[in-house]
Parts: sequence; structure tokens; C-alpha cells
Amino acid sequence: MSSALERKKISRKRRVFRIRKSLKGTGKKPRLSVFRSNRHLYAQLIDDENSKTIAAYGTLSKEITGKKSKENAALIGTKIAEMAKKKKIKNIIFDRGRFKYHGLIAELANAARKAGLQF
Repeated sequence: MSSALERKKISRKRRVFRIRKSLKGTGKKPRLSVFRSNRHLYAQLIDDENSKTIAAYGTLSKEITGKKSKENAALIGTKIAEMAKKKKIKNIIFDRGRFKYHGLIAELANAARKAGLQF
């Protein structure tokens, strides 16, 4: 018999693969992947064709003090949009991973939209 933790881990992986199987980032339209841990929040622009990270930002960056919060999520969204603009990227594909689109994830996405990214 498998334990509850193993079942939880398997269902999380299934959820991620179910969401990401239709999302492929390219050089012109990268994937904005968001990860939320217990303490921190991270965002990455990923080119899946070349398997490269174009830009990354999170709560562990030097300019952000503190842990995850809605204010920090909005700041991460605007910073990642600025990084994308520097690389001349305007359109992206949003990848929420296994997380529901609400709270911090929605705040980050809305801030990225306000900063000029289209998805």
C-alpha cells in the first residue's frame, strides 16, 4: 500500500503534466512558469525549443525583502515583464504549474499584464 504522501506526490505530478502537455514555449513566445513554495515565489521565462531560461526572478532576488506576499507577487510580475521587454518579448504563454489561478499566482499574472505582457 502506498502512503498518503506518495499519493499526494503522484497526483501533483499528474496535475503538472496535464497542464504542461499543451504548453510549449518558443524563442518568440516563451513560457512564463510560476512556482510557489511554502516561503517563496519564483517566475521564469523559458524557451522550451532550446531548453533555456531566458529570465528569472523571485523573492530570493536582492531587490525584494521578505517572503511571499501579494505585494511581492506584483513586484515579481512587473520585474519579469521588464526583463521580457529588454529581450524584446511581448507575447508569452502563462504556465501556472500545479497551482490554482488565484491569490499570489493571479496577482503575479495581473501585474505582468499591466506591465505590458500579453497572454
